[in-house]
Amino acid sequence: MVEFKKKYKIGVLKFGWINYTGLISLYHRECSRFFIVWAQTLLSPLVSSLLFLSVLTLALGNERGDILGYSFITFLAPGLIIQSMILQSFSHSVSSLMISKMQGNIVDILYAPLSAFEVSFAIIIAAVTRSIIIGIISAIVFLIIVEMPIKNLFYIFYSTFFGSFFIGSLGFVTGLWATKFDHTATITNFIIQPLSFLSGVFYTIDRLPLFFQKVSALNPFFSYN
Repeated sequence: MVEFKKKYKIGVLKFGWINYTGLISLYHRECSRFFIVWAQTLLSPLVSSLLFLSVLTLALGNERGDILGYSFITFLAPGLIIQSMILQSFSHSVSSLMISKMQGNIVDILYAPLSAFEVSFAIIIAAVTRSIIIGIISAIVFLIIVEMPIKNLFYIFYSTFFGSFFIGSLGFVTGLWATKFDHTATITNFIIQPLSFLSGVFYTIDRLPLFFQKVSALNPFFSYN
């Protein structure tokens, strides 16, 4: 017991209250996961958003009037960017744990001198990083083809960071709970996507009956302007 306490104290002195080296290393590994396959993880969401924008714009044409004082395409573009960020933040966290489970290399994380907080924080922050990179790339491309006024950078960063953090945490919890990819698909298809599509990306809630406006206000993906 005395020897164990000595080893434990040495470990505390070596790694400190938080094992910053291990946390940063795990964060770097998680970021490397999506940078290696950047075409799938960073470029693909942009293409999907552009396809949504193109199809809806061509389908509606000039028949759709202004929304909240902006054209429909200007109203739609920021919502598509946020929707893409949300979905990718969830996807990163849940896929990180599920792939580790399926490949059996999750023991590398469990045996490492990392606390539960350090593991979860590193994976979730990596998901937020991926989400923000997708948002920046999408915003640059959308600004070239769509007139999007930028009025409050602080609010934009605040919303994207904590929104991505919340959804990344949800993906992490889903990855802990799920034992097969069918479970993650259930959460994605029946919770994440419906909530994102019904969050006011394609419409304003003032067009809904009063009851459904109140229901929409309870949607965690919805935010007032």
